[in-house]
Amino acid sequence: MHSPLPFAALLFNAFVWGLAWWPFQRMHQAGLHPLWATACMYAVVLLALLAWRPGIVRQLRDHPELWLLALASGLNNVAFNWAVTIGDVVRVILLFYLMPAWAVLLAWRILGERPTPAALLRLALAFAGVVLVLLPQGTSAARLLHNLSLADALALLGGFMFALTNVTLRRLYAVPGPARMATMFGGCMLMALATAGVGLQMGVVEPFPAIDSTWVITGLVLAGLLMLGNWALQYGAARLAAGTTALVMLSEVLFASVSSALLGAASLNAQTLLGGALILLASLLAALQFRRGSAPAH
Repeated sequence: MHSPLPFAALLFNAFVWGLAWWPFQRMHQAGLHPLWATACMYAVVLLALLAWRPGIVRQLRDHPELWLLALASGLNNVAFNWAVTIGDVVRVILLFYLMPAWAVLLAWRILGERPTPAALLRLALAFAGVVLVLLPQGTSAARLLHNLSLADALALLGGFMFALTNVTLRRLYAVPGPARMATMFGGCMLMALATAGVGLQMGVVEPFPAIDSTWVITGLVLAGLLMLGNWALQYGAARLAAGTTALVMLSEVLFASVSSALLGAASLNAQTLLGGALILLASLLAALQFRRGSAPAH
């Protein structure tokens, strides 16, 4: 029988990310844009990791192919953090969890894995759910893109980049784990800085604000929780089958939905719930399929 500790570790990681929207919104209210917040927090996390494992720098030099991982994971975090700060949290989380559908297409293109009929069914379920989530009640599908908000677009981009991150990690399985972790943290910092710089020039991102204890303390606490969450994910995923890990991580949707509904950061209607159910069903089927065909992760 499995020890409960790996499950608890994965639940903790899902809990951290399921409630991460709240500190990002709190920092934004204190004047710190989520892009600046992301850059600052991951700078702290990266420095802590490099101080703990200074040999990672040499590993990074030996694996230049890690740049794709830095780009994908960085844009994944940038898009997700920005979206949950400015958008309806439940809607953002549901669109982000289109990730298994993107993974089918990316694995087909990058890894040469032809989709099975079951994978195509999951793809159809997920995209049908997205249409229901995005389409306002009483309007036609032709107005789908017209009603796409910045938060919606960021959530879709984040899910796509999350899928690309996972596919890239599979390609880079031979690269040492600490090097991949540092690459992902560094990518989050660099992509946040680059996006913030472009957004600043376009007038969609506010300048970096004066130091304020609210966002400084909130950012440091969240950075610490993200480090603990990452450690918990590594611990849990190394001791459970990959499909089991994916199933447990779906609890992030529950944590985000309940917390945002209780705190007034989300609005729910029957159409959104139905669309979300289709997206989550596609994710659940993907996790169950992976569980049947996977061995415990190393």
